[in-house]
Amino acid sequence: MASLHEFGRDIWIAEGPNVAAAGFHYPTRMAVIRLADGTLFIWSPVRLTGELRTAVDGLGRVRHLVAPNSLHHLFLQEWKRAYPEAALYAPPGLRKRRADIAFDADLGDKPSPDWAGQIDQVLMRGNVITTEAVFFHIASGTVLFTDLLQQIPSEMISGWRAMIARLDLMVGPEPSVPRKFRLAFTDRRAAREAMQRVLAWPAQKVLMAHGTPVGAAAPAFLRRAFGWLMK
Repeated sequence: MASLHEFGRDIWIAEGPNVAAAGFHYPTRMAVIRLADGTLFIWSPVRLTGELRTAVDGLGRVRHLVAPNSLHHLFLQEWKRAYPEAALYAPPGLRKRRADIAFDADLGDKPSPDWAGQIDQVLMRGNVITTEAVFFHIASGTVLFTDLLQQIPSEMISGWRAMIARLDLMVGPEPSVPRKFRLAFTDRRAAREAMQRVLAWPAQKVLMAHGTPVGAAAPAFLRRAFGWLMK
């Protein structure tokens, strides 16, 4: 489950364990991006197993540990213990939620100088649930979402949970924005401005923490997924 798989040029993904939230079990996924200096950018880290650590160490030195939103923090401390010299980055709201973690820097609308020109980013503001940092890995053409796009496998849920998942748009033929996140965008103008930046990226693929990656016609997929927002 924790082995790395190449997703594109200088980007790898690993599937993590299912995690429980509000009575639902979600599949998890992380990404590893190798920067030009040979160091590694770890996006949304999953549980660090011995197998995963060996695979990651084989790619380079872990330098950046990135929590893309305030909901993805379960495994940060174990990665920081394993890689104490790596910098830990907090999205808006996570420093308050996890006061027990010593973060080194905050994520904003501009990339850090350490990955500028290789990874672009924008904060999806205006959502009362979480402010998610969306990234774009230029070399592979990959847009990285965390929770704003989801697709839970239908076989993972049954009964009343399956009904709620369908109503919340968490299951379907392709990943979509869950209804609860759509309703949570109370500042649509701020969200549209951020999404305009995302749609301007020359996307070739879309990756998310909970859902099937999109490997073809990525711009058309993004326009469908966020058409409700851009009206």
